[in-house]
Amino acid sequence: MKIIRTIAEMQEQMLRLKSEGISIGYVPTMGFLHEGHMSLMERARQENEAVVLSIFVNPLQFGPNEDLDAYPRDFDRDHSVAESQGVDYIFYPSAEEMYPKDASVQVSVVDRTKVLCGKSRPGHFDGVATVLIKLFNIVQPTRAYFGLKDAQQVAVVDGLIKDFNFPIELIPVDTVREEDGLAKSSRNVYLIGEEREQAVELSKSLQLARTAIQGGERNPLKIVDMMMRHINKNTSGKVDYIEIYSYPELQSLETLTGKIIIAMAVKFSKARLIDNIILNVE
Repeated sequence: MKIIRTIAEMQEQMLRLKSEGISIGYVPTMGFLHEGHMSLMERARQENEAVVLSIFVNPLQFGPNEDLDAYPRDFDRDHSVAESQGVDYIFYPSAEEMYPKDASVQVSVVDRTKVLCGKSRPGHFDGVATVLIKLFNIVQPTRAYFGLKDAQQVAVVDGLIKDFNFPIELIPVDTVREEDGLAKSSRNVYLIGEEREQAVELSKSLQLARTAIQGGERNPLKIVDMMMRHINKNTSGKVDYIEIYSYPELQSLETLTGKIIIAMAVKFSKARLIDNIILNVE
């Protein structure tokens, strides 16, 4: 496994692979790797001849009330995890390497961002899109792997790839879950006391919604109300949002039809958890 810290060397290595007809699977991350990242690397390893992992804590996607310096970092551990998953290259640039000067062009995401988590994080997805445009041009992957736990980000990346004609196949990977159904997250360690047991009710409420839709319910307001009552009855958490949209367009629906996402965020005392399911409604 090779660690590369400069854009020039990374591009040189990737151009060599592409000239040899080698497929490149790419997993972009901000490090502090967990089992969700491991599932992306595993899938990339299965489907490509070379696997690239990038680790870069992107300052552009942090808002004014979000602490960039407090974001967890542990490169030695990340290195070991990547090695165990068969990663061939780690791209590990500094902020100065990625952003050596103020940009002369700014990226603005105008769709799919004003709902779900995006509505409370203005500018976040502009930063995500900016860094991904740079990373896609540096790595030039055949396939790029993103976890569906952050399904809004996957929707934004889908639009980015299509709008800018990147010759990249987007591979969304299902959310990794604990045995009881709780979506795995680094935030789960902040659940205290009975909150860990209560947190499983998020995924249970999503399954209740799935069952209702399979039973013929097509009114999104009724589904949201049912989920809201379940969370309020069975947890001490405060619902931030429960929303249903078309996917990946993230457009409002009066009647459930086609491919949809049911997404939620719930705040516990020291952790804000997100979860979702994506369904095809007949």
